[in-house]
Amino acid sequence: MVLGVGSFAHSIGTALTDAGAAVSTYLTRNYGHFSPTLAGKVFSQDAFPSPVPLLKQNKIDVVIPQSIDWAMQPWAKDLVKSGVGIFSPTGEAMRIERERDFARALCARFKIPFPKSFVASNRIEAEKILEKYPQPFVIKNPLCSPTSPVHTVMCETVADTRAWLRNVNYAEGVFLQEYLGRAEAGHIALVSGGEIHSLVTNQEYKYAFNGNLGIVAGAPLGGLVERDENDKYGLAKELLHPLLPWLRKVNYHGPIQVTAIKVAATPRRRTVATGAAQPRGRWHVIEYNIRIGVTSGPMILRMLKNPAEVVLATTRNEKLKVEFNDKINFGCSLTLAGYGYPFTQVRGPQLPLEVDGKFDCDVWWNEVARGADGKLIATGQRIADVIALAPKLDAAIAKAYANIRKIRVVGSYFRTDVGQSLWPPGNV
Repeated sequence: MVLGVGSFAHSIGTALTDAGAAVSTYLTRNYGHFSPTLAGKVFSQDAFPSPVPLLKQNKIDVVIPQSIDWAMQPWAKDLVKSGVGIFSPTGEAMRIERERDFARALCARFKIPFPKSFVASNRIEAEKILEKYPQPFVIKNPLCSPTSPVHTVMCETVADTRAWLRNVNYAEGVFLQEYLGRAEAGHIALVSGGEIHSLVTNQEYKYAFNGNLGIVAGAPLGGLVERDENDKYGLAKELLHPLLPWLRKVNYHGPIQVTAIKVAATPRRRTVATGAAQPRGRWHVIEYNIRIGVTSGPMILRMLKNPAEVVLATTRNEKLKVEFNDKINFGCSLTLAGYGYPFTQVRGPQLPLEVDGKFDCDVWWNEVARGADGKLIATGQRIADVIALAPKLDAAIAKAYANIRKIRVVGSYFRTDVGQSLWPPGNV
């Protein structure tokens, strides 16, 4: 049972259905309800305030949450006690994503590079930190959640930072993280049986517009993944494997993703707090996530020979045998964004959706419904995710673009430059 909506539930559900699983979805949000019906049965929150009674009725073996917010629901403890496998770490292990300062402290403990960071409870405290350390900061919410009062604000100058500190919501305070540039990449692995199993290295195109311009969108506008069980770029070795003692201590089993910035080799820089020379040419953690990702997850499941078995074994904390499909080495994900995105306060009407020709790759509908006439309509600002896999990166990118161009909704757009920057990992 998938806990989610939209393209996440559609894609994860279909990939596992194609692998032989019987899939249903518990709808956790008030939009994106149509596409999960294409992958199996759906259950609404209105009709079923808790998914827990549904687990036994439908003989569910595994629950796959879209968001970490499942652990904040009134039924979360009952879900854990049910004995059904959860494709997510639980309890103490969740803090690595949920609490940003916990992740910082964990990195300090295991000598993993992490940007200098500070927590401020209000604007006065935040501005004092900026006055003491006059440099650009990335502004985040101290607690990670889709409903956080502060979504990531990337400030590349001191003036940017000062201006934003006057305008963010301090309901939960702010987390100020030293800005280290744009050479960002991620690595996704599974932890099970006390071991780390690398899956892919990935890159998310988080800015709203071509050229990595505009604001950081609520979800990426595109993404690339490369099969990487051997950790080609060293992200797992440097940023995940040092955590093994902690992962084993908290009985961590589930997905883990590290997102990091590559800081160039020269010149050497000095830390804001100590003035000590800090080596460049190293990956620095900017955050950990405990999910396989809305964009990367569907590509990963398609890459695996036995995705249902791997997911089930991970929830049981068993030794894994991860096998990849031959010649599927790269994936490209493109998002068709709707009218007004990424400025979510701008709302457009429901609009007709036209498809010109047949798709020859995966297309996962997000804020889409079927109208009274049986035709598809766009109902929101993220319309679809188009995903293509191929032996080579260029082929995956070309196929994704060929397919996304078959979809038309007035006022919609997609980035046309995915793969032209940020890749390979460590580039800008």
